[in-house]
Amino acid sequence: MRTFTHSLAVELRRAAEEAPDRPFIRFPHAEWTFGEVERESAQIAAGLHACGVKRADNVSLLLPNCIEFALAWFALARLGAVAAPVNTSFKGAVLASALNLVQSELLIVHETLLAQLQEVRAELHTIRQIIVVGGDGAAGMPWSALKRPGLPTAPSCEVAFSELALLLYTSGTTGRSKAARISHRFILRQAQGAIDGLGLRADDVLYCPYPMFHLDAAVMTLAPALLLRAVAALGERFSVSRYWDEVRAMQATVFDFMGATLTMLWKQPPSPRDRDHSARLGWGVPLPAWAPQFEARFGCRLVELYGSTEVGVVLYTPLDEPARPGSCGKPLGPWSLRLIDEEGFDVAAGEPGELVVRAEEPSVLMDGYWAMPEATIEVFRNQGFHTGDLLRQDADGWFYFVGRRKDIVRRRGENISAAEVELTLEQHPDVLECAVIGVPSELTEEDVLACVVLRPGCTLTPAALLRWAEDRMARFMVPRYVRVLDALPKTPTDKVEKFRLQQQGCAGAWDREAAAVNQASQAIAGPPQDCLTPTGGGLGAARPWGRSKANS
Repeated sequence: MRTFTHSLAVELRRAAEEAPDRPFIRFPHAEWTFGEVERESAQIAAGLHACGVKRADNVSLLLPNCIEFALAWFALARLGAVAAPVNTSFKGAVLASALNLVQSELLIVHETLLAQLQEVRAELHTIRQIIVVGGDGAAGMPWSALKRPGLPTAPSCEVAFSELALLLYTSGTTGRSKAARISHRFILRQAQGAIDGLGLRADDVLYCPYPMFHLDAAVMTLAPALLLRAVAALGERFSVSRYWDEVRAMQATVFDFMGATLTMLWKQPPSPRDRDHSARLGWGVPLPAWAPQFEARFGCRLVELYGSTEVGVVLYTPLDEPARPGSCGKPLGPWSLRLIDEEGFDVAAGEPGELVVRAEEPSVLMDGYWAMPEATIEVFRNQGFHTGDLLRQDADGWFYFVGRRKDIVRRRGENISAAEVELTLEQHPDVLECAVIGVPSELTEEDVLACVVLRPGCTLTPAALLRWAEDRMARFMVPRYVRVLDALPKTPTDKVEKFRLQQQGCAGAWDREAAAVNQASQAIAGPPQDCLTPTGGGLGAARPWGRSKANS
C-alpha cells in the first residue's frame, strides 16, 4: 500500500516522467498527455508566481469544466498555493459571500462568467487581481499572459503532504456555504480508495460530466486517473440527450452518476444503441430499486457508495459480494465509523444513528472549515467528524442511508443550503421572511419548497418571485414549490420549526413545473396557477398568493 507522503505536484511530475505521451485529460474535442499537463502547469505556475502568488495563498477559480481549471489546480499545487473553486452557478450575495470567505487576492474567471462577477465586484473585499480565460483581456489579465516567454521558472517548493491543496465549498446545517480545507494527502488517499473500492485499472477511461468544483470530478476522477496513469474524461456538463454519445466518443469504461441523473437516463426511450458503449461500471448515489433493470438494459454494473466533501468516500459496495438492495456498502480505507444517538452513544444494530467518522491515518479527513473555527469544533466534537447523516448497519456490517440531519436539500446531485436560498428570497422587497425545506422528488432525492410570509399589504405571485430569483441565484437553487403563510411556525426562542413545514410537504403549494406545463398546453382550468389553494392547518394557514391577511 502506498503511503502518500508527497504532494499532488510531485505525483504529476512522476507520472510525466513515467508516461509522458500517455493521454491524461480528455475533453470532448481535445486531450492532453501527462507530459503536456506537466509542462503547461509549470508555465502557469511561473506566470502565477510573477503575479505574486506564493505558498499558502488561496486563489479563487470561477471556471467551467475546461483544461485551464486542471492546469491552474496543478500549477497552484506546484507553488504550494491553494485552489478555491467556486460553484459557477453562484450569483449575487451567495457568490460574493463565497469569494469573500476564503480571502483570495487573485481570481481566475472564465469570460462567460464575467457578467455575474461584475454584478458583485464592488462587494468583494480582498480580490485585487483578475485573470480572464478567453476574451480580449479588457476585464483583467488574459490567461495567455501567464505563459508569456521570458518568465523565470517558479522556485522549487517542497510541499508537505499535510498542506492544503483545495478549498471545496460545502453546504452547512444552518448557515451559508463553508469551505472544507482539503490536503494533498486527502486527495491522493481518496484516489487510492476509489481505485481499490471500484476496481479501477490503468486502461480505464474515467468519465465524469459533473463540475470540476465538485469532489466527484476533481478528487474522484482526475486524481485516480493521475495515480493509475489512466485517462480522466471530463464532459463540459451533464446532458441527458448527449450522455451516451459522449460516453462512446470518449471511450469511457467507468462513469459516475449523482442524484436524478440516473433516473433521467433510465427514462429515455429504449434505443438499439443502449449497449453500444465501452462502459463496464457506474458508481454513485442513490441507487434506485430498478438498478438491476438499468444494468440489464445498458450492460454495465452499478454500485452505490457513501461519502461527503469533508470525509471523502468511506463506504463502498464490495465488488466481490452480491449487492444488498438499499445498502451503500461497507467501510473501506483508513477510517473507523460509528453510528451514535443524540447523546453520543452507539446505537444497536439495525437502529438509525448519526454517522461519525474518525481518521486512522494523518490528513485523510478535511482539516476543518476555512475561517470558521466554531463550525469546525462543532463537527469534530468528541474526536470524530459528525456527518449529520443518519445511517443504520445490519448484522453483517453493511450500511444503509436513512436521511439527513443537516438543513440542506439534495437536488439533482447538488447540496443546496436552505439558508442561502432563504437569504436571497428575503432580499425581495415584498418578502418578510421565508423558510426553505426539501420535499420528495419523483426523480429521487428532493425538490426545493419555499414557505414565504409577505409583508403586509403586498401583492406578489409565485411566478414573479421565482423570475426575480432566477436572476439572483443558481438555477438548481430556485425553488420548484412556493407556499405562502400568514406566519412561520416557531419555537419560543423564535427558531422556525421546519419539521412542521415538512409534515405538510408540497400539498397545495404552487408548482413551478406544473404551471409551466399548463401554460404550454394552454389547458389551465379552474383558479389561476398563480394562486395558492388554502390548505388550512395550524401553521398559519396557506392563503391565495399576494392577498393581505386583512383581505383573505
